[in-house]
Amino acid sequence: MATSKDNGKGSAQKGGSGSSQAPAKRGFAAMDQNQQREIASKGGQAAHQKGTAHEFDSEEARRAGQKGGEAVSRNRAHMADIGRKGGESRQSAQRAAAAAKNAGNRQGEKEG
Repeated sequence: MATSKDNGKGSAQKGGSGSSQAPAKRGFAAMDQNQQREIASKGGQAAHQKGTAHEFDSEEARRAGQKGGEAVSRNRAHMADIGRKGGESRQSAQRAAAAAKNAGNRQGEKEG
């Protein structure tokens, strides 16, 4: 008796095991990004007006930054890359400063 109500359509619509297609997006996910952003913005404004919006205080922001820093620092290869880039940048800046200083000395010698 249940087959007369389903007519074989129920499993196809719900993405049954025989279906290889992803389910169609519905609601908020089906909207384009500009529409989503506009609706989210209105929600944020309403929350602030109502007084229920979350606002970080300095201590909470500090803890969040610390937590993010700890997560990043667990990746040793990433930290090595950051250190290497910083060292290269500092070295090139020192070379540029030394070259500018030497160029200034040379010009002073020619004028005298």
